[in-house]
Amino acid sequence: MSRKGLPANQLAASGARKFVRALLTERAAAPPATAGPGVAAISSELIHTAVLLTSELVTNAVMYAGTDIDVTCRIEHGPPPGSEAGEDRATVGVVVEVSDRHPSRGVRGGVDARTGEPGYGLQLVSALAESWGVTYRPAVKTVWFRLEGTEGRPRPATPERRPEPPVRLAHPVTGGGRVLGHAAEWADRGGPSFLAETSELLAGQLDQDMVTALAAQLLVPRLADWCAIWLTCEGGGMQLSRVWHVDERRITPLRADLERDPPTDMVRTAGTPWPWPETAGATPGGGSALAFPLVTRDTDLGILLLGRAGQLRMTDTVVRMVEDVARRVAQAVLTARQYTRQTSISLALQRRQLPASLASIVGVDTAIVYEPHGEGQTVGGDFYDVFPMGDRRWCFLLGDVQGKDPEAMSVTGLARHLVRLLAREGHGVESVLGRLNLAMAEESAEALELGGEQAGSRFLSLLYGELEVDPGVPGARCTVASAGHPPPLHLFVDGTVEPAADPQMLLGIDEGTEYHASTFALAPGETLLCVTDGVTERRCGNWQLDDNDGLIGVLKDGMGLGAKALAEHVRRAAHDFGTGPVEDDLSVLVLQAVAPTVDPKL
Repeated sequence: MSRKGLPANQLAASGARKFVRALLTERAAAPPATAGPGVAAISSELIHTAVLLTSELVTNAVMYAGTDIDVTCRIEHGPPPGSEAGEDRATVGVVVEVSDRHPSRGVRGGVDARTGEPGYGLQLVSALAESWGVTYRPAVKTVWFRLEGTEGRPRPATPERRPEPPVRLAHPVTGGGRVLGHAAEWADRGGPSFLAETSELLAGQLDQDMVTALAAQLLVPRLADWCAIWLTCEGGGMQLSRVWHVDERRITPLRADLERDPPTDMVRTAGTPWPWPETAGATPGGGSALAFPLVTRDTDLGILLLGRAGQLRMTDTVVRMVEDVARRVAQAVLTARQYTRQTSISLALQRRQLPASLASIVGVDTAIVYEPHGEGQTVGGDFYDVFPMGDRRWCFLLGDVQGKDPEAMSVTGLARHLVRLLAREGHGVESVLGRLNLAMAEESAEALELGGEQAGSRFLSLLYGELEVDPGVPGARCTVASAGHPPPLHLFVDGTVEPAADPQMLLGIDEGTEYHASTFALAPGETLLCVTDGVTERRCGNWQLDDNDGLIGVLKDGMGLGAKALAEHVRRAAHDFGTGPVEDDLSVLVLQAVAPTVDPKL
């Protein structure tokens, strides 16, 4: 069980959502150690519903109690209620309690005294929760709800009263109740806060299907018994993205009914009547549905349908509010599509910036660990390569371009391919660095003329080397140079560690810089460790990982590990050194000479 205290202000609902989402997401990613037939997973749908209902209760508490609030969340695992012994099924329950310190003030929007149904403020909780209720104590009032999923999926609502201490429990209600018909009064009173909540929930979504899922759950059962959202497709036509109904049993047949007759034209007027689907369910008096266009920036993105058993009468206030919701949904869908398109283009370009695989070097094991910092990226400012130059010579490089934007990413591709080209023309290590430095300096000067000082400041650190292998001699001969890069570390078989190259000027600063390389033998059992500054400059307070030869200590601690295990050991050490997330690209390249295999028959 976890608890979070919140002040009664406009940020309370947002803080509560973050608390519940973080807790449930963490538990979903790391199920209990006893996971087995008796433990179900926490589904993403269960998490989203819990976050939504928590926001509803906290908003109610802020508006009507006005005191500090405590939000408690706990997860319960066990067999589903009513299941028989031996059934291989599991259930997970999420219980959220929202407590305020104003017990004398009743729950606004609780149960309507005339009908026994939930009032305006708790309609959403009533429709989606497995059970809910109010507990009064001398100094605290608590409104709680319980959600339940079986085998990772939310279970259909069934009446169940959660066991409570011996206190007064007011009006426990199970999900599935029909929304009351006083939408206009609710819109006048709670419309502004509802629109603000809608904007906040949709603003952070970058998946159009998640946008429509949240929108449908926000509108049902507040304003309708069911909601459907059609979205336009790139090739023309419409696709049914989301269907939601207060009675979950009707969702699948309602979707099938709607898909049989998809819309052929966009709706232009808010509140346009729509044919009632037979599977939507209705009272003997029938049902009615209205359509609202999803339009933003003069772009048609789809249609939002709202249906209600009986006559769905909407005042001008309610129509305007639904129009506002439709505009917010359309904007969120457009943003999600732009993000998806941009991400697809970025990933397609990024895949060409790095080699598909590392070349296999005779007598030398190689391993790379590569973590770009940017979210959703496969390539950042760091880059690497290992490629052959005939049967006995291989080239390797590890570089870092200043910055993490797309322009920096373009430099990584230019540098990597230019190094390959120069190496294949017969240039050695020193010549490759000199010519690459000249190219970088010239490009920086041209960019400076065209785009100002900031556009010209593209510098590159690079560690570049060659390995030569003699089939009759164990190990390899290594030539390496470092241009503004953390020097490579040479680990000997006796545990001694030495820098394998001297520090030199970054590439692209001075076109006249001359570079010098170091040559040495990489004997069997010895290792060459190459990293970018994402490793050496990993911070913990005022300290960096490489302060006081910290990286040398990490390398010594990994002595005896193979190339892949050592690369992972260094990566893990970098992550563990600081308490926060890694703030830069992180790359580790390991070259390890392998001892020759001895034939036992000889």
